Amino acid sequence: MTPAGQGGRDAGVDRLDRAGIAAMQAVLGELRRERASVSTVTEGREAWDVHVADSLSGLEVDQLVTADRIADIGSGTGFPGLALAAALPRAEVDLIESVGRKCDFMRRAIEASGLGNANVVNARAEDWAGGEGSGRYDVAVARAVGRLSVLAELASPMLAEGGILVAWKGRRDPEEEVELDRAAAEVGMESDRVIPVVPYPGSRNRHIHVLRKIGATPAGIPRRAGIARKRPYGSQ
Repeated sequence: MTPAGQGGRDAGVDRLDRAGIAAMQAVLGELRRERASVSTVTEGREAWDVHVADSLSGLEVDQLVTADRIADIGSGTGFPGLALAAALPRAEVDLIESVGRKCDFMRRAIEASGLGNANVVNARAEDWAGGEGSGRYDVAVARAVGRLSVLAELASPMLAEGGILVAWKGRRDPEEEVELDRAAAEVGMESDRVIPVVPYPGSRNRHIHVLRKIGATPAGIPRRAGIARKRPYGSQ
């Protein structure tokens, strides 16, 4: 799923065994039937590409592939977490989401798919990071959730030292990346690398940002719920 190896007719299928493919088909079936409008993309090949193939592009990151515990921050409809749970059956994947109806959908999707290694956490990321989720994870993932400096602040207290955040983003934004660099000391995270990916034919300007936790969690984070987005570290 790199630019040199774009997904073909069944983008992402090579990342899943037969059970994993069946699990994703079951999840997408639940998404098609869902009436609570948890996603605007629910049908056919487009749903597979946008939800499953895009999520599996994160497996370009070796540390994600070998992780024992993964936190999906702001999981929404369950992606990338459910796709990663299907591809990495030995990993424990927590889907962290504050909106109750989305959590209800994810629970139904887990039941339908039989993904026993996925678990729904109905909580704000800041609250979970300051409590039971503190230092719990090898890897945090986030797809279409927020700016890099905000994601770094949310992820840092959940990660063990040396853990990483894998963030799905579109076109690179130099201003956003500079903001992350300015925030590094306050959030205890720094950019490790940026990987261009083409998860499915027709996708453009997709990048995976890998951020690494560089020490102990700095004092004062997580801040109160909502503050990271209102007053992000590193902003001018």
